[in-house]
Amino acid sequence: MVENNKKIPKRRFKQFKNADAWEQRKLEDFGKSTGGTSIESEFDELGKYKVISIGSYSETNQYTDQGIRANKTKKTENRILNKNNLTMILNDKTASGNIIGRVLLIDSDNSYIFNQRTERIEVYENEYLPEFLYQFLNADNIRGKIICASQGNTQIYVNWTSIRELTYEIPVLKDEQRKIADLFNQLDNLIAFHQRKLNKLKTLKKAHLSEMFPAEGERVPKRRFSGFFDDWEQQKLGEIGTTYSGLSGKTKEDFGHGKACFIPYMNIFSNPIIDLNDIEYVEIDEKQNEVKAGDVFFTTSSEIPEEVGMTSVIIENKPNTYLNSFCFGYRPIKSIDNYYLTYMLRSKSVRKSIAFLAQGISRYNISKNKVMGIEVPLTTTNEQQRIGAFFRDLDHLIALHQRKLEKLKNLKKAYLNELFV
Repeated sequence: MVENNKKIPKRRFKQFKNADAWEQRKLEDFGKSTGGTSIESEFDELGKYKVISIGSYSETNQYTDQGIRANKTKKTENRILNKNNLTMILNDKTASGNIIGRVLLIDSDNSYIFNQRTERIEVYENEYLPEFLYQFLNADNIRGKIICASQGNTQIYVNWTSIRELTYEIPVLKDEQRKIADLFNQLDNLIAFHQRKLNKLKTLKKAHLSEMFPAEGERVPKRRFSGFFDDWEQQKLGEIGTTYSGLSGKTKEDFGHGKACFIPYMNIFSNPIIDLNDIEYVEIDEKQNEVKAGDVFFTTSSEIPEEVGMTSVIIENKPNTYLNSFCFGYRPIKSIDNYYLTYMLRSKSVRKSIAFLAQGISRYNISKNKVMGIEVPLTTTNEQQRIGAFFRDLDHLIALHQRKLEKLKNLKKAYLNELFV
């Protein structure tokens, strides 16, 4: 629907096409408000009530259980929450504004209690649906008013008295509130479903990366495909391949144009297999090392030792492509399945060996020569192919659910912008 009035959303359900325009309301009009107070003295690990404090809020707008509990006392009895109450956080841990102003919708009576810097809103349910206000107040374009009213530098905050008169455009029809709330609830449920599936797949991959390659000092893995029984071999990387350097002698004027391409650092860091859609242009000369299918790329530095020496393998040939200056290349001289090589180098045991080589204080680096001294596990070609195909297919499934999740999140973001004034 085309927007024809500033108090009508850009997108509106058909049955409300000719309904009244939305009306302006203040934040304090939505319900009776009560500020939190410090209740740390009442914390009890065996307490009945879950405590809502700043750590209970997240960018998903879902309650995060920190394991903090409290009992009903004279100090807390007026801070016990009921079903359909809203709680709003008035602080943020940083200046980014990712948390401040977010609200939680309480899902049960007599189960939660709220701490300082949280405001309770007991919704006037004769006028407003709590589920609608929950979705409405958490929308980034709506929450932005609270961020704009915030104070502070490294950690921002607002006081209820400074935001309670902020105005918003609201549908007066509860049926319209219900339709909007139902739509976002359905989207939230779909997002949560795909997020759970994605998390399970990632957990499965992590477990198999640990179990399908031999642990330190072992000759066979804990988990193995049927039909394979022989011991694995250990060989040093330097015995089965050679290294080469990334781009050299380049200035910033050489990048961003040209007929050649280079693989950037983050493509290697983030992906076990090089994403050929994530490459950049560079002017090249004959002195540089062109990459080939089957090459491995190592990052050489990171802010923490556990992330140094991350690897990525290029599966396909792409002519006239080179490596960035902050990584080095490795080319096997022994026949190794590309996908096996990809995941073996990111297995728990190999990652542990690489991280052990990290040196530095504020930033960690690795020596190419020392990396070449690392021993890696090798098995028969057939077993390599089975392992490589397993992880390749698992990664494809993870990517599928990631795309579905991103699509749903983008759809929700678009609706949040179009269904609210």
